[in-house]
This record gives sequence, structure tokens and C-alpha cells, in this order.
Amino acid sequence: MLVVVKKPPIEFTIEGNIPEKLLKFIKKDYGDDVKIEDDDDELVIATEMEWYKEEKAKQTPGGNMCFYRRLHKLTQQQLGKKLEITKQEVSNMENNIVPISRQMAHKLAEIFNVHAEKFI
Repeated sequence: MLVVVKKPPIEFTIEGNIPEKLLKFIKKDYGDDVKIEDDDDELVIATEMEWYKEEKAKQTPGGNMCFYRRLHKLTQQQLGKKLEITKQEVSNMENNIVPISRQMAHKLAEIFNVHAEKFI
């Protein structure tokens, strides 16, 4: 943030993270002679940023399965038991070696409390 005050015979500039209390004081005392530029707080839509697009492209159904398994602090063996499949089958799905069926996606969605689309 940048605040510039130009009122003859005084001129000063304040830069950085300026407390709201100081801004109010300056506005009150100098009125229309205060110019405030707030370029640092420009909002950007995350989904339009390049890093987001790159990360989104890396997401796979198996990767999402692994993410949610770890988020819920489950081992592959524990998740396999809940799904009534082997640890190896869980690993194969997480590594996109074997696709996740719609039926399995719905089971995963129920376990992790998310939409099944995450795994399809």
C-alpha cells in the first residue's frame, strides 16, 4: 500500500502495511489531498492462475484416492479392508494402473464423504 499526501508546504509518502487507524487519521486531517494506492491487495482468481492449471492437470482419480486416504490417515491395507479388496488393488488404483469403477467410486465417496466424481 502507498499513501501520498501533497498539500503545500507539506508532502510525504508512507509505504508498506499501513494500520487502518493511521489511514483514518491521515484522511481526516488531509481530506482530498490524500492519494491512496493499494496495488498489493489486488485479487486474482486462483483457478485462472497458471500454477493452478498445472496442478489441476496433474490430478487423477487414483491421485485423488491416495490424497483422501492419507487425509483420513488410512493405510492402503485399512482402506482395502473397508472396500473389501486387497492392498495391492488399492495401490494399483492409486497409481492409475487399474481404473476405478463407478461402483468403487461410490464406495470411496461414501467412505471419504465427497462426491464420487473425484474418483472417476
